[in-house]
Amino acid sequence: MTSDQQVAPIRDRSRLQSAAKIVVFDIAGPLVAYSLLRSAGLSSVLALVLSGAFPALGIIAGLARNRRVDAIGVLVLAGIAVGTILGLVTHDPKLVLMEGSVGTALFGVACLGSLRTSRPLIYRFALEFKGEDTPQGQEFSSLWQYPAFRHAFNLFTIVWGATYLAEAAARVALVELTSTSTALAVSKFMPYLVAGALVLWMTSYGRRRQRRRAAQEAAAQQPTAQQPTAQQVPRHHRRPIEAAVHAS
Repeated sequence: MTSDQQVAPIRDRSRLQSAAKIVVFDIAGPLVAYSLLRSAGLSSVLALVLSGAFPALGIIAGLARNRRVDAIGVLVLAGIAVGTILGLVTHDPKLVLMEGSVGTALFGVACLGSLRTSRPLIYRFALEFKGEDTPQGQEFSSLWQYPAFRHAFNLFTIVWGATYLAEAAARVALVELTSTSTALAVSKFMPYLVAGALVLWMTSYGRRRQRRRAAQEAAAQQPTAQQPTAQQVPRHHRRPIEAAVHAS
């Protein structure tokens, strides 16, 4: 059995565990708990606060398992804490529901603000995912020297930042215009739909760039058979875009 064949079942099991965690702690758990607590006669605020324990427990368990600080997890926990405090003080369920908008908006601002730093935030996340000290991470880091690679991740970060700010605004409008149960249900699915749409867009962007590079290479090869191959687009010019897409 090859190393790839050995790694594949482990990777599949890890993905299954991650999906199960999302379903239990982030979607089904809070929705079922809220429904049961409301049926038991608790107020909307208390039901929301108690059902919010599921995603909080999921994040804390992840932090303990990985033994490192997860910036996104900390943002989500901060949003839950703020929403819980405001809800208990004001007895307004809308303020509890808006906790998701806090972390979402902060992430959008962080993305756009990171464009003023040496590396944009989405690139940093991709590098952290690969492992900065691993051979794969070191190769990925070396691609920053290529303008096409830098442009791709700057663009990815702009789009993610703008999209998450728009999502935060949509969450606020949802809470104001719909019932508590509807806003809760939609808010549990919205983050995954938005993230999925962004990943699909990044993949589509990368494929378009690859096709464009391939067309340029084909055009460079056409003039005459005697032309030197130096006009061809070198492979290391294509790799940055391919790496950027695979990192997504």
